[in-house]
Amino acid sequence: MLARLKTLGPGLIVMAAFMGPGSVTTASVAGADYGFVVLWSVVFATVATIILQEMAARLGIVSREGLGEALRTTFQHPVVKVLMALLVLLAIGVGGFSFSTGNVTGSSQGMTILTGIPSEVTIPVTFAIVFSLLFIGRYKVLERVLIGLVILMSITFVITAVMVRPDVGEMLKGLVVPSVPAGSLITLIGLIGSAVVPYNLFLHSSSVQEKWPRSMPTDQALSEARTDTWFSITIGGLVTAAILATGAAAFFGTGDRIEDAVDMATQLEPVLGTAAEVFFGLGFMAAGLTSAITAPLAAAFATTGVLGWDRDLRSWKFRAVWIVVLAGGAILAITNADPVALILVTQYAAGLSLPVLAIFLIVVMNRRDMLGEYVNGPLSNVLGALVVLGVSALGALQIFGVV
Repeated sequence: MLARLKTLGPGLIVMAAFMGPGSVTTASVAGADYGFVVLWSVVFATVATIILQEMAARLGIVSREGLGEALRTTFQHPVVKVLMALLVLLAIGVGGFSFSTGNVTGSSQGMTILTGIPSEVTIPVTFAIVFSLLFIGRYKVLERVLIGLVILMSITFVITAVMVRPDVGEMLKGLVVPSVPAGSLITLIGLIGSAVVPYNLFLHSSSVQEKWPRSMPTDQALSEARTDTWFSITIGGLVTAAILATGAAAFFGTGDRIEDAVDMATQLEPVLGTAAEVFFGLGFMAAGLTSAITAPLAAAFATTGVLGWDRDLRSWKFRAVWIVVLAGGAILAITNADPVALILVTQYAAGLSLPVLAIFLIVVMNRRDMLGEYVNGPLSNVLGALVVLGVSALGALQIFGVV
């Protein structure tokens, strides 16, 4: 078992990417506004993430290409290829900027909660930390930093959930009985979009190649990658559920509104006392830093792959992409836009763009010329189609105002 844990890496990086301020804020708001009845969406999001990320990891290990490169060679017609590239770059570009803004904002808010230093100072500090780590361009360094932050974040949020003593019976009911309270569609799509992040498909398919080299037997690499994916994403789902349960136990029915991370920490004080700010500040800062690192990294993997550029972490084209995304996010963050509204809109946009990129992934995963015996089987295709239908249905309901 210990040997297996030592092989963890890319899956935890994916968890670090989706367990950012967006997940924390969206889950907290969902629990505060709707209680435990929306917990089922966390289960759906976790299973959907595992299904799609397993495909992305398999693609990277078998083909030695990221999703961006695979898409570039899959669509041969010039018009289709251009449209595909534009769709991917638009989704990743908008997502990268908006997620980066929320991540930098969230990390700086965590620092503010812990230190009292204003965001005008903590935002540049966050930018400097993330810039330095990405500029080093060493996968092993990034992996270790992200795993450490993930562990810190997970421990703080789980302890917080235990301390507020949620109703276990109501939690279990919310996990297994789907319910869509009036007005909750945007929040539900946000919860799903915060876990099944489109750019993580590009991040995962590229990062597995750094972890498991071509020299390793394919079956061994795939076995370790599946364990990594299942374990990491499940932990992420449990942490998200713990955050939602904290919001439900502490705020549901009280009439309190969550405006920002400081409010979340302050409103937990009656339950947790002075430990509230320490626990929530640490968790929120770690969540922000992990995602602030991975969002620009994923945007760089996706962009360089689709455009056929060098995917080397130290190449200047690769660096240029993440610098633009990170700097853009920091600039938007420092303009003091409403952080909770920004984060929720970002999660909503991600939830709506997911079906298109998921379909692209499934098309690629059925290329026998690229994957040979490791192409999707009938079960993988059916599960992937169900994920696409599920998120598409939620998006359609919201667009047409059915719920």
